Amino acid sequence: QVHVVESGGGMVQAGGSLRLSCVASGSIASINTMNWYRQAPGKQRDRVARITSGGSTTYADSVKGRFTISRDNAKNTMYLQMNSLKPEGTAVYYCMMGGRIRDYWGQGTQVTVSS
Repeated sequence: QVHVVESGGGMVQAGGSLRLSCVASGSIASINTMNWYRQAPGKQRDRVARITSGGSTTYADSVKGRFTISRDNAKNTMYLQMNSLKPEGTAVYYCMMGGRIRDYWGQGTQVTVSS
């Protein structure tokens, strides 16, 4: 079992920055990928960024060049640095740990970007 907790959300003006954190505890060795998703009101949940156990990263086209995903294995923590935020980035951001058998989701953290 893996327990996942996000933090770092908040309100920011367009063009501003936020850094989200995700701390995992439990059976960490079972985790293959670490992912950030987001879900805006009335919309589906979409993946924003992914980082593999080997450190390879992928990003949604909408955030390329503005968001950076990283991980600190010693702290079992993943980060999402979000720069040049846009109002359409307003959403609940979720951390998802991809395990060998199942995925583990956090409760989400709200990010609100005002214009």
